Amino acid sequence: MASEQQQSDRQRKPRRRSSQAADADKGIDPVGFLTKQGISNKDFSQFLRERYKALKDRKVEIFTRHANVPDMVSGYEILGMHRNRQHRVDFMEWAPGARYCSLVGDFNGWSPTENCAREGYFGHDDYGYWLIISEDKLREGEPPDEYYFQEYNYVDDYDSGDSGVDIKELFKKMDDEYWEPGEDRFMKSPFEVAAKLFEEMFGPNGPQTEEELGEIPDALTRYNAWKESHKDEPGNNLPSYDVIDNGKEYDVFSVVDDPVSREKFRSKKPPLAYWKELRKGRKAWMKKYSPAIPHGSKYRVYFNTPNGPLERIPAWATYVLPDVDGKQAFAVHWEPPPEDVYVWKNERPKTPSSLRIYECHVGISGSEPKVNSFAEFSSKVLPHIKTAGYNAIQLIGIPEHKDYSSVGYKVTNMFAVSSRFGTPEDFKHLVDQAHGLGLLVFLDIVHSYAAPDEMVGLALFDGSNDCYFHTGKRGYHKHWGTRMFKYGDLDVLHYLLSNLNWWVEEYKVDGFQFHSLSSMIYTHNGFASFTGDIEEYGNQYVDKDALIYLILANDMLHELHPHIITIAEDATFYPGLCEPTTQGGLGFDYYANTTISEMWSWLVENVPECEWSMHKIVETMTSSNQKMEKMVSYSENHNQSISGGRSFAEILIGKTGKYFSEDSISKGASLFKMIKLITFTIGGRGYVNFMGNEFGHPNRVEFPLPSNNFSFASANRQWDLLTVNGIHNELFSFNKDVMTLDETERILMRGPANVHHVNDSNMVISYIRGPILFIFNFHPENSYERYGIGVEEAGEYQMILDTDEVNYGGLGILKADQKVQRSIPRRVDGLRNCLEVPVPKQSAQVLVFSLDWSSLMRVLVSLVEMLMWVNVTAGV
Repeated sequence: MASEQQQSDRQRKPRRRSSQAADADKGIDPVGFLTKQGISNKDFSQFLRERYKALKDRKVEIFTRHANVPDMVSGYEILGMHRNRQHRVDFMEWAPGARYCSLVGDFNGWSPTENCAREGYFGHDDYGYWLIISEDKLREGEPPDEYYFQEYNYVDDYDSGDSGVDIKELFKKMDDEYWEPGEDRFMKSPFEVAAKLFEEMFGPNGPQTEEELGEIPDALTRYNAWKESHKDEPGNNLPSYDVIDNGKEYDVFSVVDDPVSREKFRSKKPPLAYWKELRKGRKAWMKKYSPAIPHGSKYRVYFNTPNGPLERIPAWATYVLPDVDGKQAFAVHWEPPPEDVYVWKNERPKTPSSLRIYECHVGISGSEPKVNSFAEFSSKVLPHIKTAGYNAIQLIGIPEHKDYSSVGYKVTNMFAVSSRFGTPEDFKHLVDQAHGLGLLVFLDIVHSYAAPDEMVGLALFDGSNDCYFHTGKRGYHKHWGTRMFKYGDLDVLHYLLSNLNWWVEEYKVDGFQFHSLSSMIYTHNGFASFTGDIEEYGNQYVDKDALIYLILANDMLHELHPHIITIAEDATFYPGLCEPTTQGGLGFDYYANTTISEMWSWLVENVPECEWSMHKIVETMTSSNQKMEKMVSYSENHNQSISGGRSFAEILIGKTGKYFSEDSISKGASLFKMIKLITFTIGGRGYVNFMGNEFGHPNRVEFPLPSNNFSFASANRQWDLLTVNGIHNELFSFNKDVMTLDETERILMRGPANVHHVNDSNMVISYIRGPILFIFNFHPENSYERYGIGVEEAGEYQMILDTDEVNYGGLGILKADQKVQRSIPRRVDGLRNCLEVPVPKQSAQVLVFSLDWSSLMRVLVSLVEMLMWVNVTAGV
């Protein structure tokens, strides 16, 4: 009856949810953002409406299986391996194509028959979820627990249940404190109430058949008669439970009862506190049992399939050793004792109004030619990031991956931190240390594809079909050979959404950058000839299921974790990336503009400086079909130094680059600083710097590969360059001051820049952002003594940053008396005033507006005149 009732409840839940969804639909416009962006394409509008309908259908499907959103995205609470309080370990895995499932590991001699799932529904359900229960082993000489429901607390080190209190005495104590005297009489004699009621209604010799029963008076008549017959009885302290229906027919909730008895009953609290005396602690468990699967045990899941037996790494494993000494991978059961569990110390920092993100890879973060660890990163790199002026870190390659040379993008185990860097507790310490320094922690999450490995990854997981991925060509990335998720499958959604929630709940990360969305949004993986025409965003090559997944992911993350930040990395700038999902968008907080870094890379590598187009630079940096205030920009990102390319410093100032003399190195450094500054300040509320680029790291990153004989020589960062005086230390000082400038002047949080001066012949760009004026002279040869730049406000402009300063590795051409400029009342660049400023070649200046005394007096006079006019018109 209980299972039937639960099934009935599950069938009713979607209908209630649908009713709520119908009410919520009143505030939803599936094409709402099109008007804001000026998009009038009817076909794309229709695509959005169809996508919204599919989204509603997908939600109905989800809530036929799951009670609510937290239930949908918390699969890690029951799937994988978990300690059960009833001295056992439960393991659950999804493998719909398997015929048999068991656990094999060093705890059972790798036997495929000892720890297996039961047959029938108790072993696996209709959806293909297998359950394996492994009972803890009773130690020799210890009697088994007397009660089947005996629970143990494995986390807290208390042993209340070992106090020696007999369970019968405990139950008696619970009864004595809960029930009023005489109140539990009917519990001890359950038939007494029915017999007494029958006798009161029909007498001691009442009718025995329906024919003898006759006509029964209505309830009110019987109640009044009963009260009349008992009016002379002495009173007692027992609650009055007699009620009379005073409502409509069948209205069981509208009754009249004794208010005193009701309040007395409601004030009673069940004696659940006594249950703690039955729950034994960890000491008692360790004395009586040995764990069925001890902490640190190596294991795999064993399947018998139509194609034969096989072993796999569990999909929900939280710690995996992917390739130990060339042997087959295995998972590790991670259940450390309480004294070894990491205890969080720091609160999460407040979300800043602008993001200065330091992108880093833990493995290459050390100076030595080896794989760096979480602990080393926490102690050495995090303080440097804080000193450099950043307020967030973005970690690459944290989820487990077998191939280290893939930088972590070919993920094999979504729920496991990479074991090559340390343990789960080590990663928690890293996140906690970052929070203590005021740094947010973002993960570069890869849900757009997965590793094709079968022995350690998810490919052909249960042997008979691709549970998680599309079959055929659709299931493979056209260029990278990775596997493509089947986003329309409910169990795959359960897996991916739970994975996002897992990193937030377990490791307290503060956000995600969703890597390479174009790989998942389009069936051509973003590698087709793409013109950016609006029809290409809604044609037959667009994966609607992938878009629905992104909407669900953003809705879920922002609903459960309002502080979370999501960043979209999409080279095609899919319309509505950062628009609310209620207005037809995908719901991201920011988008990464990678075209800026690609432009700089092309110019630096292939175009002489004298041929750079200022209009092209400005257009690339400011033109996008997305909101500028939602943009996160790069001047150079990790792809340029990791994916076979060279860093800007290697090209501009490195010995293998085009510059090699002292003068040329200074010249290259000047261009390096200008590129950084204009990218940082021209637009967007976020900026990303890859680890080491802030001080002009001279060498590219090259992971161990067969082509370099698996060398780690270039898979590190040369931090020692910061310990000696030189160009790298000077570039770091410049980068630090730029970050400080944003901290003090709030540059990134202001609206997009007003670019009012772009001159290709002079190679000068100038723009205003808030009260701050930026001037760039990219010309490699020409300096200008009195260059006219338009400004709107009259007054003094104080220079607060000069890329040519000596402490930044520049020549220091501008003197102190040239760093304060006064406006001239002459219209230039369509603005009312102008500055005539000295602009040395390949340098940039940052000036902040401040009213001079005469201008301030004019403003005050104008205010006084305005107030007088207001008073006169008001008749004062």
